Amino acid sequence: MKKGTGVITGEDFRRMQLLELDMLVEMDRICRKHNIRYTITSGTLLGAVRHKGYIPWDDDADVAMLREEYEKFRRVSHELNPEICFFQDHDTEKEYIWGYGKLRRTGTTYIRPGQEKQKFRTGVYVDIMPCDDIPKSVPGQMIMDFYCFCLRKILWSNIGKDDTKNPILERIMYKMLSRINPEFVFKRIGKMAARSSNKSPNLVRVLMLPSGGKERKLYSGKNSVSTRYGSPKEWYLDVIEMDFEGHKLYGTKNYDQYLISRYGDYMALPPEEKRIGKAPASIWEF
Repeated sequence: MKKGTGVITGEDFRRMQLLELDMLVEMDRICRKHNIRYTITSGTLLGAVRHKGYIPWDDDADVAMLREEYEKFRRVSHELNPEICFFQDHDTEKEYIWGYGKLRRTGTTYIRPGQEKQKFRTGVYVDIMPCDDIPKSVPGQMIMDFYCFCLRKILWSNIGKDDTKNPILERIMYKMLSRINPEFVFKRIGKMAARSSNKSPNLVRVLMLPSGGKERKLYSGKNSVSTRYGSPKEWYLDVIEMDFEGHKLYGTKNYDQYLISRYGDYMALPPEEKRIGKAPASIWEF
């Protein structure tokens, strides 16, 4: 067990990746047992395709599930080996303020800068992100996107109001938003999530993250407004086994479409000076 403050690098960075890997494998065991469909996503999926494991400089692991699958996983998450990890979201821990779940590595501490005052349990983590239906029309998607943006700002306000990097007016805004009970937000997330179904034709997104298509536009510059606010449901329903650090994990069968839309030429490596593994931390111990 090592502890420290500041940026995590070198051997400690790799150890953090391997702790996350243990959680991915344990999550996969539970999902296979209960026929729960998931896909590794974002940099984790890119790592599986390009590196057969982690991108050497990627500091986290991401998993996505359609809402129905996510709720199945929540119901059986008590079966996770407690010596490895536990599942955390607002339902399991009221102080937890993110609109998606995490696996937390048992017996570890990992506090991101600016989150020192938060009361929820910390630790090395894997993000477990539920994907919910969005309206079929582009105007409806745009309205929902702005609505979700506002809800995210309310959840972030308890951190943003104390972040000295924010301009004074922004901190004042966050201080005002922090007076709103987070339950206000989670009730509205629940209402939107209740409309989701594996069988509906709607596009999907993670409600409490910026819409993936808007992020993809930053990378590739080729996403039209009709694809900016959500992703095809098939990306999360049609999955295949992929090699990942000597294990088999599930990733979308449509990985080529997903990765092109997000990263463009995804097999091209970034400049060498950007291939440095580092993770910002206020306090860590693992």
